[in-house]
Amino acid sequence: MTSIYRQVGIGCEFLFRRILQNHLGLTDEEVRWSYTVPRAGGKTRKLHLDARIPVASVRDTARRRRVRSWMRDAARRIDVDTSVAKTLKGIVFEIRQGYKSKDSKRQNADIANAATAYTKGLLPCAGILSLQIDEDIAQRYRNERWVLLTGLTGNASSHQSIYTFCKDVVGYDLAGFFQRNSPALKREVEIVLKTLLTPS
Repeated sequence: MTSIYRQVGIGCEFLFRRILQNHLGLTDEEVRWSYTVPRAGGKTRKLHLDARIPVASVRDTARRRRVRSWMRDAARRIDVDTSVAKTLKGIVFEIRQGYKSKDSKRQNADIANAATAYTKGLLPCAGILSLQIDEDIAQRYRNERWVLLTGLTGNASSHQSIYTFCKDVVGYDLAGFFQRNSPALKREVEIVLKTLLTPS
């Protein structure tokens, strides 16, 4: 079950990167972000987040302006210092289907990622495609200056909902995608579950 849940999350990451590529005109290299940290013995470790929007690389002028405006407004909403906000040149995303775990190690790693993102001029944003996140965890991320977008629908703003963000800022109806493909997605998950749970 854990493995299936993880694979669903990986699929969400892949889908989100492809949406950014197709609708913002970004290359595969532009939509990815990683950095290295030193380790003992002179070695290094490569870390990455799931997606990136380098604002200057957005091809369409109107969409580039819309992304930049959203980024600046989002930074203001989470109380990023004005001098820091002026240096921001893009957004970096951690994309998850849900956040069921209270793993402090994972949270600490995300906090470290956010700190590094700010040093690189990137606004860290957590995109949770469902509503599966405890409020105490959500508040910790907000306190560490993460923009937190969850799976809210309806009249939620682009600063609250990953679906509204995709529709209004990126220009793609992600909620509509899941609605259209829900039967097929459920069918595939059921096939995998039945295969795993059937005695050999």
